[in-house]
Amino acid sequence: MERIPILEIGDILLVSIQVDLEDQSVLTLQEDLAEKISSTGASGVVIDISAVEIVDSFIGRMFATIASLSRLFDADTVVVGMRPAVAITLVELGLTLGDVRTALNLDKGMTILRGLRAARR
Repeated sequence: MERIPILEIGDILLVSIQVDLEDQSVLTLQEDLAEKISSTGASGVVIDISAVEIVDSFIGRMFATIASLSRLFDADTVVVGMRPAVAITLVELGLTLGDVRTALNLDKGMTILRGLRAARR
């Protein structure tokens, strides 16, 4: 199983998911991201899912879990690039993303995180 890379952009972590998500890869990402937020003190996480075509209820719940986990480390999460089919599937499954903010693209996601960081100061 290939690990999903986590990139640092200042105090924001970027996760760009370019592979089909499987349950184990999402669990590994959750663990890796918690470790990275803890070790870097990141203030935000952007998860780019523009390449993700299909989600199931487990993966949808994991996005919400990742956001909750990030909040425990004082970091906000924004999911960007959600395809219409993915959004429809999440709604049809009755899933909410909890505290997860969404944005159309990476630029808008970074803007949201910068605004949240400025509001905290």
